[in-house]
Amino acid sequence: MSPKASTAEVLQIDDREVRISSPDKVVFPEAGLTKLDVVRYYLAVAEGALRGAGGRPMVLKRFVKGIDQEAFFQKRAPEKRPDWIETATLHYASGNSAEEVVIRDAAALAWVVNLGCLDLNPHPVRAEDLDHPDELRVDLDPMPGVEWAQIIDVAMVAREVLADHGLVGWPKTSGSRGLHINVRIEPRWDYREVRLAAETLAREVENRAPGMASARWWKEERGESVFVDFNQNAKDRTVASAYSIRPLPDARVSTPLDWSEVRGSHPERFTVASVLERFAERGDPAAGIDDAVGSLDGLLALAEELGPAEKPPKSSDGSGRRASTMPLIEIARAETKPEALEGLERWKARHPEVVALLHPADVLVDGMRGSSSLWYRIRVNLQHVPEAQRPEQEPLEVDYDPWAGREWNRP
Repeated sequence: MSPKASTAEVLQIDDREVRISSPDKVVFPEAGLTKLDVVRYYLAVAEGALRGAGGRPMVLKRFVKGIDQEAFFQKRAPEKRPDWIETATLHYASGNSAEEVVIRDAAALAWVVNLGCLDLNPHPVRAEDLDHPDELRVDLDPMPGVEWAQIIDVAMVAREVLADHGLVGWPKTSGSRGLHINVRIEPRWDYREVRLAAETLAREVENRAPGMASARWWKEERGESVFVDFNQNAKDRTVASAYSIRPLPDARVSTPLDWSEVRGSHPERFTVASVLERFAERGDPAAGIDDAVGSLDGLLALAEELGPAEKPPKSSDGSGRRASTMPLIEIARAETKPEALEGLERWKARHPEVVALLHPADVLVDGMRGSSSLWYRIRVNLQHVPEAQRPEQEPLEVDYDPWAGREWNRP
């Protein structure tokens, strides 16, 4: 973000005052949006944004250094906060707990945006019942080389599977390359059961669209498919909710859609400027989502019918870790994505004959969640390279240790 041009501006939002620090600080240089512009955007779409994130504990994903720097994830609510900011305490499998922010109105929404939160990352539970999700989340994540038309074809299959099992899906662009489908469910099942239902949905979508969709958890096994990411329903996961601004130069927005407009709705069409106009003209296409609450009984019955998902083989080294079925080499582990990609380019320059044989999905770039931020790993799948031409594992181009100083967190 650029140097601040003014100290603060106080907004009167209903009966609350919200202080916006450095309101003239430029957040999106390409789109010409300041911090105050971002706050005013969220106030304009507050009805839709609160429908997606309101009443839910949320992780604060703060871009305090600008969109070109990694955000840091803050689970615990800031100690210094207005007395009207609600919180809820979540307990994790690790034994840790976190008192997380819960927003319910436009003033609270503006307050979290002032902290540097560009996108909103709520849990799929309501603050009143933290153990039973009321939302199943379908994240359609395209592998490299996958075109928008294939993503939509998979979305239509997912919609059909949901409908066949008594559920209504509400689509929205992810704000990046993919598509999300949110499903309201009765809060009767725990996280394990909801994740099982999501995994079953993913497996059925793969069964109905083989080659186009994948439920394979291990990235190197997916090929050029759309991954139906069922693990976004695990207890510790959050997903950017409706009307979230994503940290891309064009200020792209995760935008709810009608099913009739999905096929022609490429993600780059939906930016802060266009969504403001769209919302003013037509309101929120997901306005009926809370009236379409369904049951997981059908998907859980299908889970019994399909049986357990196939498990990957274990490594022979006695570690208990899984053994990949693909010939993988690791290229880099880096603190930032640019560093990791620079390492990849150095490796490519040394192995041009190998690069010529790779498919787009053979280069695996993983954003790995650390204790408070992301780090990046790059691997290459040599499945399309004849065995005699496959390079050996070499020293990493970038060898960042994300656990340095945190040995107790090492898996």
